[in-house]
Amino acid sequence: MLEVIGAGMGRTGTYSLKTALERLGHGPCHHMASLDGDLARIGAWEAAVRGAPTAWEDVLGGYRATVDWPSCYFWEDLVSAYPEARVVLTVRDPHRWYASVHETIYRSSHRQPGWAGLAMRLEDRASAALRHRRRLCERVIWQGTFGGRFDDEAYAVDVFDWHIAHVMAEVPPDRLLVYNVCQGWGPLCDFLGDPVPGEPFPRLNDTASFQRMASRRRHRVLTLRPIRADDHTAVR
Repeated sequence: MLEVIGAGMGRTGTYSLKTALERLGHGPCHHMASLDGDLARIGAWEAAVRGAPTAWEDVLGGYRATVDWPSCYFWEDLVSAYPEARVVLTVRDPHRWYASVHETIYRSSHRQPGWAGLAMRLEDRASAALRHRRRLCERVIWQGTFGGRFDDEAYAVDVFDWHIAHVMAEVPPDRLLVYNVCQGWGPLCDFLGDPVPGEPFPRLNDTASFQRMASRRRHRVLTLRPIRADDHTAVR
């Protein structure tokens, strides 16, 4: 049963939030990274994207929280399905957000021309999970959220800003935290009624870390070595 719904788009500190929620006892927390190797759950998300009737407990069973894509694409359905869950809307400067997305998940999951595209095709052949996750990203993010126009920064930023405004307009204020992860533990713990941990707030999966992960995975593929589980996700 979900306790926390993350309504913020990816690259707004969602992996840091996932880790923080799990540290506070609201885990496990679903994130796009959770789909590594989980073809059955990817299939359930793909069915939801196609508009099939969705039993959310079948898609998110076993999780107590969810953040990032693909779940933020369905935030309205989740808010309705879990009326007791709290909603955390992660935000950041929209142009810095766009640059981060463009240099990480867009380059990693959206089909690229030239050598980059060839390397992606080789990666997809080497890993069924990566292939299916990229297809899900294409449907949910690049087509479903941005209508195939993510390369247009002004348009993408308008979508980002509209999403934030729409969540704030639709979710009751007493159920919603608008949150920048740079604020640390305080606002999050106050909102959830949890004590502040005696450790730094997690700062994970920044752009440089993501790029190192993608480079490491690509190197393994191009040198004909198998992709490992830790080649899919950057956390520091």
